[in-house]
Amino acid sequence: MGRPTLTTLVLFAVVFAAQVLGEAIGFGLWAFALAWPLLENPWTLVVSVYAHGGPAHLAANTLALVVVGPLVAYVTTPARFHAFFVGSGAVAGIAQVVATIPLGGSSVLGASGAIFALFGYLLVGNRASERALSWLPLGSRGQLLLFALLAGLVTYATASPGVALVAHFAGFLVGAIAGRLRVLHVR
Repeated sequence: MGRPTLTTLVLFAVVFAAQVLGEAIGFGLWAFALAWPLLENPWTLVVSVYAHGGPAHLAANTLALVVVGPLVAYVTTPARFHAFFVGSGAVAGIAQVVATIPLGGSSVLGASGAIFALFGYLLVGNRASERALSWLPLGSRGQLLLFALLAGLVTYATASPGVALVAHFAGFLVGAIAGRLRVLHVR
């Protein structure tokens, strides 16, 4: 398992322990969940990416990260991995929060947006995908449309009540675009 993946799993555990302790001493979800207005609790832009709604949520994201994390970590540096994980997770969380404003708003927490970004990166940022995309006469806009379609399909496949679908979509799309540009590759 790649070290950045292991470090991220440790951060999951530390933040989850802080959530449990915080709940016991009276801190609410507001201390961990990203919500509107986004800068009211600015630390939640980062903390929400590592926080989880319960043990099952933590277990699902842990399993997904263990599958995809080391494969992306292999092609990059730990610093780039962590910056991408936090950045894509924050963008996915922001997309989820902003998209729900017309519906009354919601808060979001969890690593699935960042994990979907890793998955999108892995799917598009490899040599086989690069070759396939090079012979498809799509152009930049066509590729973006293809990535959005893939993000929609992956999001639909994971749809269930309470799931941050906009965050999944946004994370996958960010990862696919980053994968096409190979922003994490250093080897």
